Amino acid sequence: MYVKRDDIGAIELISREVTPDCNEFLPADSTEILEFLMENGNAEEAVHLQTSDLAFVRVLEDVIELLMDKGVISFTDLPEPAREKMKERQSIRRTINGSSPMSDSDEEGVI
Repeated sequence: MYVKRDDIGAIELISREVTPDCNEFLPADSTEILEFLMENGNAEEAVHLQTSDLAFVRVLEDVIELLMDKGVISFTDLPEPAREKMKERQSIRRTINGSSPMSDSDEEGVI
C-alpha cells in the first residue's frame, strides 16, 4: 500500500498503487495503515484485509510446498529470509498439529 502523509506525518490517504500523492510504501498489515482504516470508519475493511493477508500467506506456503514436491524449485532456491520464515512456520505447525506441516489434520484450505 502507498500512503500520503499530512504535515505532522499522519497518514491521510492510501492507495494500492504509486501515485504522485501516495508514494511511500507501507505493508498492508502495518499498524499505521490498520489504525488509519479503523479511525476512518473502515474497521471492517481493516479486519478483512488482515484476515485476507493471513489466508493468502497460507496459500503461498502451500504453493511453495507443491513446487518443491514436484521438483520445480528446491528449498535452497529460496532467499535465506524466506527459508527462515518457512522453517519457523513449519515448526509452529508441527507443534500445533503434532505432525508434519502438510498432514491431513492440518487446517482446511490446503490446496
